Amino acid sequence: MPGILIRGLKAKTIARLKDRARRNCRSLQSEAKLLLEQSAGFEDVTSMLNRWNKRFDKRRFSSSASLIRKDRAR
Repeated sequence: MPGILIRGLKAKTIARLKDRARRNCRSLQSEAKLLLEQSAGFEDVTSMLNRWNKRFDKRRFSSSASLIRKDRAR
C-alpha cells in the first residue's frame, strides 16, 4: 500500500490532531488517514453511517404506521 510522509507540520497542528484522535478513539495515524480520505472525497460506508447515527442519536421519531394506513385507505 502506498504511503505518505508529511514534513514540517507545526507542533500545534499535531497536538490538535492528537486531541481529535483521542476524542474519536482512534490513533493519530488513523485520524490523519480519515481526514485525508474525506478531504479527497472518499469516505467508507462505516464512517458515513457512524456520522449519520451520531447526528440523529438524540432524536426520537414517531411511528408513521398510522399515516401509511390512512394513505392506503384513500
